[in-house]
Amino acid sequence: MQHTLNQVSLSKAENLQTLVENRTAYTLERCELSVFETYTPSFKVPLTFNDFVITSMLRGKKVMHLFDKQGFDYMPGETVIVPPDVTMKIDFPEASDLNPTQCIALAIDNDQIKKTISYLNEFFPKEDSKSKWLLNYDEYHFYNNEEIAYLINKVIRICSEKSMEKDVLADLTLKELLIRIMQSQNLKTINDEHYNLNHNPLAYVIGYIKNNLNQKISIDNLSSKACMSKATFYRLFKRELGISPNDYILAEKMSKAKELLAKPGAKIAAISYELGFSDSNYFIRAFKKIVGITPGAFQIQALLQIVH
Repeated sequence: MQHTLNQVSLSKAENLQTLVENRTAYTLERCELSVFETYTPSFKVPLTFNDFVITSMLRGKKVMHLFDKQGFDYMPGETVIVPPDVTMKIDFPEASDLNPTQCIALAIDNDQIKKTISYLNEFFPKEDSKSKWLLNYDEYHFYNNEEIAYLINKVIRICSEKSMEKDVLADLTLKELLIRIMQSQNLKTINDEHYNLNHNPLAYVIGYIKNNLNQKISIDNLSSKACMSKATFYRLFKRELGISPNDYILAEKMSKAKELLAKPGAKIAAISYELGFSDSNYFIRAFKKIVGITPGAFQIQALLQIVH
């Protein structure tokens, strides 16, 4: 489930300098927040930052062109990270006065990034001694999870307020945001079906979970397979992947449930049983919490997509 950000108030018409990527900037000691708004259709608009930048959509639709790859739709609830001095080329196919696009760009000082990554590698090294904490630019476009959305909202609030201590608060929040992004990238990498499951203990455990979604999977069992104590396994899983083992198992079961519910004639109670739930009511509550709607409503949506 992707998490959209809180919308920022649009600029007043008399304050607009341009109708394409009108910029409002908030400059702090180690970062700069820019809010961009576009009110008219435009194509291949170039945008480059000297620093690493986290961009996130607030409203409307863009088509983003990056790294000479095919353009992709960029919507609210999504984030893109871009290295320094890399030019984005952006289309605004639907922008208008009534439907403007709005996006934030958070440029972060390179020293801040280096210090955060060095700190992690020194004090919280990865279980796999050959792996290091780093920002993975192959995973540059992703859905916001709850933590990332919360932290970006927090950075926006801190940067735009008139607080004496906002540089300190922004500094702390940026460090956590960078860590959350790297954790999200770690999880996405390990989740890839082409990833070598023997590469590290967590990857092996992830593979086991995916292959046993019909079972009740215990932390004791998983920690045993990772050859760790229960406490060490739980702490390591949460630290490197940004999610607890129990939450990951539940998320994977719900992802599988969506596949099964999309099949014509699927029965909710049978799917609940197939995924190891002894109580279908608990399954329904868990599905709604993670997916945002009930299994029955999801089935109706899936059926309508098939019809259309």
